[in-house]
Amino acid sequence: MSFASPAFRILRRSVQGMEGMHSKMFDPPTVNPATPDLIAPTNPVPEVMLAAGFLDNVSVPNTVQRQLMHGMDAPTWDGQRMNWFVFRDPDGIDNGTDPDQAPFTGLIINPKQGAFPAPTIRVPRGSIYHAETAGSGPPPHTIHWHGQEPTPMNDGVGHCSMELGHYTYQWQPNFIGSYFYHCHRNTVQHFEFGLYGFTIIDPPDAFFATQANPAIPIGAGRDGLFRTAANLVNFPQFGQTPADRVPLITADPLGQFPTDPHAYTVPYDTEALWVLDDRDIRWSNLASDARATFPKQGGIPGVDDNFHGNAGGGVGPNDFFAFNDFRSTHFYCTGFPFPGPVAGSAVLDARATVIPPELMSGKTGVQVAINGAVNSNILIRCLNGAYNNVRLTFPVDIVIIGWDGRALGVPPFGRYNAPVLVPAGTEFEFSVARRFDCLIRSATPVNDFCRVRFIDTLRRNIRFTGQIPIVIA
Repeated sequence: MSFASPAFRILRRSVQGMEGMHSKMFDPPTVNPATPDLIAPTNPVPEVMLAAGFLDNVSVPNTVQRQLMHGMDAPTWDGQRMNWFVFRDPDGIDNGTDPDQAPFTGLIINPKQGAFPAPTIRVPRGSIYHAETAGSGPPPHTIHWHGQEPTPMNDGVGHCSMELGHYTYQWQPNFIGSYFYHCHRNTVQHFEFGLYGFTIIDPPDAFFATQANPAIPIGAGRDGLFRTAANLVNFPQFGQTPADRVPLITADPLGQFPTDPHAYTVPYDTEALWVLDDRDIRWSNLASDARATFPKQGGIPGVDDNFHGNAGGGVGPNDFFAFNDFRSTHFYCTGFPFPGPVAGSAVLDARATVIPPELMSGKTGVQVAINGAVNSNILIRCLNGAYNNVRLTFPVDIVIIGWDGRALGVPPFGRYNAPVLVPAGTEFEFSVARRFDCLIRSATPVNDFCRVRFIDTLRRNIRFTGQIPIVIA
């Protein structure tokens, strides 16, 4: 091959006049494409929620509705105002809550007007999932289904798929576990401001079982038990090892499963959802400036841009560029505040008890602060939604059974990992967007706290220490 005198030349389009493509776009065109290879959705959750009174409507059969983004200006625990970007569910219930006007009550709990965290999406493994979505506010937007494995068009990564006008996302979950969804354009701002929520993949007969038998609780399997994926061969105290589990032999009312849908699962009695987050009030104050994340464009875009000023703002060498410096000032767990100052410590707001079912895909009883029973299985799903690292220290032994959505030790990856025992008092650290699932089973009463340290990722100092109550009686 000759570089000096090649036999063949590939014509390339000149970049002259296209320099702007190398700088961050504002207001790129949005599109409304049809979903490629569209398959009829089979997700039963919307219809189950509607029957239980947790939705006002199901606009499209078996289809979840999400709209983004919508702004909220909600009071903080210390009397300031925090700007949030939130998802709305057009089919959701409007419970009359107006977080812009009402005194701060912790969780933003109006699905139709907006919620933080966004309403949790639960889907039975193997279902064909559809989400009809639309973007509003300053574009662009996408929804990225973090941890799922859809086609590129349905992955919701900016520049790699498309930016929303209107679109129906389609994917099929294949692994039981804990995931999340979030806007993946202008991610630095949109994720930090609250455009995200949990995604939970339940066993394949969850929700279907309730359709067949309304006496079965929403989210339970056809044996009436709540389950998640786990291989507990080394932890028989949870009562469900692959070797000793009795296969499910009860009749399959919907004729769906030629094999046991509960293989490599464990039943749990209590479920808690921890979404750990931190906010910087300075970033919040810039929310009204849609261009706050944009540098002052230079003569050669992407080369001599001024990162000390904003587009349309100051350009002095000491001016603050909006989002290059994160110093968290407020700290949360699943939307409820830790009411304490930077470098301080506080117990989670006492109202952080049970998450409303309309924010949980209809499942009732999901907790934040834990109130469980002795000799019962307590499942905690934890997401680091903060822009800092988080260090956790539990007052009891925990067994981590899943990490980043994959159940440890469960086929087809069982040869490469296994559940991990974390003894009481052991501190461990994890970073933004990571998730884990863990089980607790205590034979003795507990009245203590899980310590949550928010660690400044750059400077490595402790920004804040929170405490989440754990009561086992």
